[in-house]
Amino acid sequence: MAARHDEFDDFFGDDDTPYVDTRADGRLYRVPLGRLAPNLVNPRTDFGTPEQLTDLGKSLARRQNQACPAVSRVAYLKLWPDHAKKIGDVDYVLVSGERRYRAATTVDLPGLDCVVNDDFAKDRKTFMEAVVSENVDRQNFDPIEEAYAVQALVAEFGSNRAVAQHFERVDGWVTQRVLLTHLAPEAQDLVRKKNMPLDAARALGKLARDNGWDSTAQLAWWRDEQSRRAAASADRAAAKKTAAAKQPTASPKPPAKVEHQDTDTEEFYGRKTAAVAPTELKRFSAPAEDEEGEATPPVPVQATAPEATASEKDQQPKRFPYDNGVYAAQHLIHKMPPDQLDKVLDLLIKHRDNQAVPTS
Repeated sequence: MAARHDEFDDFFGDDDTPYVDTRADGRLYRVPLGRLAPNLVNPRTDFGTPEQLTDLGKSLARRQNQACPAVSRVAYLKLWPDHAKKIGDVDYVLVSGERRYRAATTVDLPGLDCVVNDDFAKDRKTFMEAVVSENVDRQNFDPIEEAYAVQALVAEFGSNRAVAQHFERVDGWVTQRVLLTHLAPEAQDLVRKKNMPLDAARALGKLARDNGWDSTAQLAWWRDEQSRRAAASADRAAAKKTAAAKQPTASPKPPAKVEHQDTDTEEFYGRKTAAVAPTELKRFSAPAEDEEGEATPPVPVQATAPEATASEKDQQPKRFPYDNGVYAAQHLIHKMPPDQLDKVLDLLIKHRDNQAVPTS
């Protein structure tokens, strides 16, 4: 059904644009830019480059997804009566959305969608909260603008603590941001361009506030601070490199030196055995070569070791069954390679023949 224009007279006398009479009732209206002004208490100063505003304006020409909150001129001037001449002969004042207003002006849009609600102008605190909260909650909000926004809230709420409690923040959240307002414009520009980290900027802001530093003193401090930070970074890198160099490298333990005892007994894998004659020792300990010419390592002789603890005993290998010939033979048959077992058998047979008593 076609709209009935006789019910909604064009309040601003523009027959080509569907603007309607606007009332401060919280409804959505299309307001001509000539009847709209940004508020004068917005702490935001950076609205983007001309190119960025042009791009945003073109986007608004296609579709405005977010309406701009506004209040009537009368309600606004009740809060700031001295702003009457500055806002000019307009009917409505923006609460937020000044960037959209500037973008629309850049591309000569006829108007903006606004929600006009004088509840925003109940008092200064309410108005300032509406102005600032949208920007403070933005993730990419310029830290300097955020600082001035919070400072404006402190001016209306009366103290840092009052602002912190109202926004459910800790007191330090307010203090850290307000400190940036004490920076000189040159130092603030470094923060905006991310050439000065926020921790340094807040430290400098406190020094500037407490000592009344001007721009020259602030920039001199920052030059010295950069040198201190570079030196500290170099020291940390050197300490890290030194610590890495001191890390012990794992190396194989050298084999224990074996010393034969002169006593009549030796400890052989934990068992006391009769000492072997030098000739027999040489015969048994010398590495024999198999058919392929590989040396067979001798059975090591272990020097007397200190008594092991209970846990160490549990971890020690089982001893060879010297006191059970059958079990020892079965153990060798199952565990020893056949070629080595043949050598053991030859030695045992030869040893038995040498021990045999000749018959008369």
